[in-house]
Amino acid sequence: MDVSGIADDSKLSDLSPDMDNNNLKMGSLQDVQLLLRTKDEQIKVLQRQLEQKEEKILQLRSQLDKYQSVLPTIKSTVGPRKQRAQGISAEPYSLKTIQDFVGQSAIKHAKSNSTRDLIRQAILDNDFMKNLDMGQIREIVDCMYPVEYTQDSLIINEGEVGSLVYVMEEGKVEVTKDSTKLCTMGPAKVFGELAILYNCTRTASVKAITACKLWAIDRPCFQSIMMRTGLMRHTENLEFLRSVPTFKHLPEESLSKIADVLEEAHYNNGDYIIRQGARGDTFYIIAKGKVKVTKKTSKAGDDQVIRFLQRGEFFGERALQGEDVRTASIVAADPAGVDCLVIDRESYSQLISDLDELKRVYEDEDEKAVFDPEFVKLKLSDISIVATLGVGGFGRVELVQVNNDITKTFALKILKKHHIVETRQQEHIMNEKKIMSESRSDFIVRLYRTFKDRKYLYMLLEVCLGGELWTVLRDKGSFDDSTTRFYTGCVVEAFAYLHNKGVVYRDLKPENLLIDTQGYVKLVDFGFAKKVGLGRKTWTFCGTPEYVAPEIILNKGHDISADYWSLGILMFELLTGSPPFSGQDPMKTYNIILKGIDAIDFPRKITKNAQNLIKKLCRETPSERLGFGRGGVREIQKHKWFEGFNWDGLKKRSHKPPITPAIKGTTDTSNFDDYPEEEDDPPPDDVTGWDKDF
Repeated sequence: MDVSGIADDSKLSDLSPDMDNNNLKMGSLQDVQLLLRTKDEQIKVLQRQLEQKEEKILQLRSQLDKYQSVLPTIKSTVGPRKQRAQGISAEPYSLKTIQDFVGQSAIKHAKSNSTRDLIRQAILDNDFMKNLDMGQIREIVDCMYPVEYTQDSLIINEGEVGSLVYVMEEGKVEVTKDSTKLCTMGPAKVFGELAILYNCTRTASVKAITACKLWAIDRPCFQSIMMRTGLMRHTENLEFLRSVPTFKHLPEESLSKIADVLEEAHYNNGDYIIRQGARGDTFYIIAKGKVKVTKKTSKAGDDQVIRFLQRGEFFGERALQGEDVRTASIVAADPAGVDCLVIDRESYSQLISDLDELKRVYEDEDEKAVFDPEFVKLKLSDISIVATLGVGGFGRVELVQVNNDITKTFALKILKKHHIVETRQQEHIMNEKKIMSESRSDFIVRLYRTFKDRKYLYMLLEVCLGGELWTVLRDKGSFDDSTTRFYTGCVVEAFAYLHNKGVVYRDLKPENLLIDTQGYVKLVDFGFAKKVGLGRKTWTFCGTPEYVAPEIILNKGHDISADYWSLGILMFELLTGSPPFSGQDPMKTYNIILKGIDAIDFPRKITKNAQNLIKKLCRETPSERLGFGRGGVREIQKHKWFEGFNWDGLKKRSHKPPITPAIKGTTDTSNFDDYPEEEDDPPPDDVTGWDKDF
């Protein structure tokens, strides 16, 4: 018997269970791997299906946003803005109207001291009116007149046009909106205040629950009070400055800026305003009272009176040039005290610069409104409509072709003359035509030709088939820093061009920025633009509620600095999807604006440098806003947030845009929202001739 063989067999028999196990293990491992591969394939299929469904959801959501943006819906203040913002404009004031405002004296109505105190306290408790100067509040109290309503009377009717603001002295009222009760109000409350800012429909109804005694003031009286105080102060300050030799060489723009920043200071009789030998950096103009100029004699050291100065005269002008040691003493010498207008060296140097710095970014050649030769002989009958690009309160914007040539298309803005007259916007429309026809900038939509007939005005414009920047922002939710920087840069270039020509734009928002075929944005819709001149102000309330500057709301007079405020608001909206100031109705929005940018919580996604620039653009005091100082628009271009930005490339259009729109051809309107066909009856004829120069 072969023992070794038996031993080997026994070893084999001993090993065979392990081998079977190993085979089983190998088999099961292969099965698991196969199962995993199958699962991976199933996961990939599910992921593809999920991506397709997510893409479909995005498409449906975008489509829903498109429908919501062209149909009236309830405004939401939560999350990114999904509806187009509507511009608002009061009747424009001409210079004659402003002079009438200043010249007229308001009628005052007698009141008891207790009534005056009640009205004043109601105004100070109101979120909007508490921002007025005490002098303005006193005048408003003086001019309010009594009105009475019986029980169940309707004081304000929702949807009707109103022009009165009320303060309640006795009684109780109920406030409703869309037949839903909002609240009840008793004595010492203000209501209806939106109507004193501009001509608008009431947003709620107010009904007398009991018999009510009220005090009211209308819009013309309120606005005359607001304008008169600011305008008279500014005009008087300008007259003072023109009489000072130091300022004689300065342009009107600079004088106006100094007039705005002059501060008032009061000194009692005998007070030293300046001491000889002391260091100082402040310049003074006497607004009221008399001062004496004294010098120490070299021998005895006693003060010797050199002369007296009175209202309109000035002292300390050398301090603005850097000579800070005072060569004489100035002492208040009037029993009633002395009021001075003062400016320090830092404020002065911030506003004023040498002649090189005063040179403009662009030369102002004051172009004439001359249409390009190829459009001079064009007739309205040569134009045919391809599709609708937009719909607004005044009419529509259509994509059109000329003489059936589809190789080049245009935008035709069609405005209802009757509606323009109804809303008293004739001056704004004429401003729009003049400013756009004179503008020659790569960052402003070109106006090629205008037409008119008995019912409509027509503006043939450059078409930008990339659509509105607002549509892209709505679909994407928000932009990153780099994208926002590019679009903001385009607006800065447009503003630099306009401001150099003395034009204030007043309606910046993503809806008014159109994307061209390359991906650059251009400013459009100049219905609120106005040539005010360099260093001058205008008073018409206009703009989009979320974007208007505080001085517009408070009727203080505004200039190009209001555009820099709106630039800061635009930056915030592009970075987040929503403007920083937004309320359920315009009045709530204005009250939030008046609280200031520092009251806003900035989302963490806004970088430190972007936040710094926004806050510098949205300073409450217009003269302190970045871009309005002596460096002009270069102050913005040099800000840290723009560090490394290719400004030359932007001007030469060699800078690559962050988004290039998909455009299939000259008639492709896919980047615009869909609008319903015109269903309204044609407007009535207007042959009054106000548009003869259109």
